Amino acid sequence: MTLDQHGELTSAHVRLVAQALGRSERAVWRWIAEARATGHVGAASRARFSVTPEIRRLLVLWGGNASAVHRELRQRALTGPQPSAVPSLATIHRALRRDLTPGDRAGLAHGEAARRAFDVFGKRPAEHRNAAWEGDHKCVPVRVWVEDDLVQPWVTWFIDCATKVIMGVAVTPHAPSADAVLAALRMALDRAEPFGPAGGLPGLVRVDRGKEFLCTAVASALGAFAVPVVDLPAYSPHLKGTIEALNGAAEKMLFVSMPRYVHRQRLTGGRTADPDEPALTFEAFVELLMKWVHWWNTEHQPKALGGRTPMEAWRSDPTPLHDVPTGRLASFGLEDDGRARTITTQGVRWRNRHYIAPWMVGQAGVRVAVRHLPHHDTTIEVFDLDGVYLGTAVLAEAASEEQIREVRKARTAKARRLRADMKAAARLRRERFKAVTTPSPPQRLGALTEAEAEAELSESAATDLRRANPGYIPHQPVPDGWACPIPPGAAPPEANISEENV
Repeated sequence: MTLDQHGELTSAHVRLVAQALGRSERAVWRWIAEARATGHVGAASRARFSVTPEIRRLLVLWGGNASAVHRELRQRALTGPQPSAVPSLATIHRALRRDLTPGDRAGLAHGEAARRAFDVFGKRPAEHRNAAWEGDHKCVPVRVWVEDDLVQPWVTWFIDCATKVIMGVAVTPHAPSADAVLAALRMALDRAEPFGPAGGLPGLVRVDRGKEFLCTAVASALGAFAVPVVDLPAYSPHLKGTIEALNGAAEKMLFVSMPRYVHRQRLTGGRTADPDEPALTFEAFVELLMKWVHWWNTEHQPKALGGRTPMEAWRSDPTPLHDVPTGRLASFGLEDDGRARTITTQGVRWRNRHYIAPWMVGQAGVRVAVRHLPHHDTTIEVFDLDGVYLGTAVLAEAASEEQIREVRKARTAKARRLRADMKAAARLRRERFKAVTTPSPPQRLGALTEAEAEAELSESAATDLRRANPGYIPHQPVPDGWACPIPPGAAPPEANISEENV
């Protein structure tokens, strides 16, 4: 058309374009004629059915079922105020394939997780060891025995992104808190067994928005070593793919083979093949998990490492490490109430309990500071007032399970009694008065007589005595014929004693 506007268009140009596009010269001349008449050089648009926002909402309503959407449109056309044309089911299918991506179709049918499966994600460039760690919680889909209850334990672990070495692991029989994160981090920082020689300070730690990972204790513990915590957006597992891959590998390689796996294949009726399958104890589960972690680090060969094990990749990396001093590691992640305490002959008193250790021998009278791991009160870490680490102390007398159970029962009884007293007091506050029709002072309903009041007070006093002394027996009138004791200083009554009786 540019050549035509300048008067330079020839049949040779038309013939060249027709040969290049695989069309006839007549077709090209027809396109030129339409362009001269209308001014449009593009393909002529045709009216066709397309996916509108209303169609998208109907797809969500019917779970991505195109047939159901077609029936809905046909029903609306029949019941509407004006008849309208309804596209065929084949037309709807063509429009869905043309206007919607596979991810859009999956998302409208099954939600965001299904749509995200069709997204494209980049891969971070290869880094050196300890350049970045990733941490996460994993609810283990296996039921284990914990104090006569079947529970699903949780695993908290950290992995090195470059070498795939599992740096530290902590297991809890309940939803983890800050203490699990601090325990796993302390194990990861320490280069001793069972995860050594891997360890040292990382360049950064990537976590999601879990409140346990971002709590004050964890942030301050890592911040003391100048290790930043990268707060990733919530529900974005693709941003920490290394730890998410570890979670999936642990389930496929280990958890699926354990007894009481919750995702076991089901029979007709939803039952498992062996519903009475014995479950693992918590101790046995932790032992199997630690063996698998050791196998992962020393024997498993991930494809990304080119035939090497994670520990071999770690050892072959020449990147220098930054170790944590032993004294600093001892105080890692510990809380301190800021009070100074004195070592006595009974040890260190903390929270009304005494803690002792062999190193305290000969230390009586020394003033120290106590730090502890959150939610752990069986052991404490002791430092002098200058911050020098002295050692670990353990609880002198740990209560037995029966004693703990009795204490809990006593606490429950106290709470129940107080609740009953509070309810009774609330009933006393709800006073009722008699309705009147003439001006007169208000009169309480249920008024007591003098005799009823004295009887109730005496009964209440007796109840209080029995509550204070369960063995209390109220006094009864002395039966006739009993000899009464003589009060001190009183003259004895005259006895009718004859000489014969003497």
